[in-house]
Amino acid sequence: MDAYTEYYDYYNFDDVDCPSLHMRGSNIYLPILYYLIFLTGILGNLFVISVVGSKGRKGGRLVDTFVVNLALADLVFVLTLPLWAISASSGHWDFGAAGDLLCKLSSYIIAVNRISNIFFLTCMSVDRYLAVVKLMDARYLRNSRCVRATCAAVWLISLMLGIPSLLYRRVESSGDALWCVEENNSPFFLGLSLAMALLTFVIPVLILVVCYGTIVMHLNQHCAANPRAEARYRHSLKMVFSIILAFVVSWLPFNIFKVIIISAKLSNANLSCDAELWQNNGLLLSGCLAFFNSCVNPAIYFFLDHHFRRSAENLYKSCTGKQKILKSHNSSASITNFGTSESNGPVSGRTQQQMCE
Repeated sequence: MDAYTEYYDYYNFDDVDCPSLHMRGSNIYLPILYYLIFLTGILGNLFVISVVGSKGRKGGRLVDTFVVNLALADLVFVLTLPLWAISASSGHWDFGAAGDLLCKLSSYIIAVNRISNIFFLTCMSVDRYLAVVKLMDARYLRNSRCVRATCAAVWLISLMLGIPSLLYRRVESSGDALWCVEENNSPFFLGLSLAMALLTFVIPVLILVVCYGTIVMHLNQHCAANPRAEARYRHSLKMVFSIILAFVVSWLPFNIFKVIIISAKLSNANLSCDAELWQNNGLLLSGCLAFFNSCVNPAIYFFLDHHFRRSAENLYKSCTGKQKILKSHNSSASITNFGTSESNGPVSGRTQQQMCE
């Protein structure tokens, strides 16, 4: 069921008639990729959580709640990557007495991450749709309480839908090696996997397309007379659309190979060695592509979201030069006499300093 590790089921076991299904060098480049994504994912998502969290409730946007939850899901996922890096490097899953527990738990975390990611992205798209197309009608829905309740519901649903990874994932032996695998021969489980692909990928992507298609048409029809409002909306949409595009590009190849392999198993197709090799290598490479989705979002925020960049700059300045900033702020306030309360600067500085600590 979990999409990050399911390709191991088809990759780690040698077929009797096709003894060369393994991709050469995978025990070298896979661990390197996993550790690279682990490091960049840890640093990037912690950075996002710190920057968005430093703004507080008053300075934040509604969409920032979804951003933080996305970063949290990716952060929890990348913590499992060292396990898979060690397994890929050694050629087996051998973690002693805790091996079975780590197998089930890491697979469950991966499944929950994948499901929550697409659901949070769907919520972000619906939020943008309500903000642009149904602003007046949805003013009672677009508030911090509703957004937090939505995030809690997404986590609950994701935790429930990830349960099959706990039930069907286990450690099995193949020759002298142990592997963390899923049941891939049960027709019920294979049918459940197809249903999950429909529920957690196809349907959400259709919702994304409908939301953004409607938003683009609305902007073309109603915002042409107000270039400033159109620019503001398009900037917000650009960030969310980039995150969604990165997710679809990362996960679409994997889901295609997944559906092909499951369909072949359900139909009891007699595949040639070349076909099996093509499927295994395709699933392996597309799985690696899916891994990268957990560390690209911070880069998207930094390079495309001006609001996020300003917040990051303010946090950096408050952490590295608070006294200088406050002195400059108070001096400019007393000279220009903009009517700014002197207490506003220090209060903001203390809040951000607490975040740095």
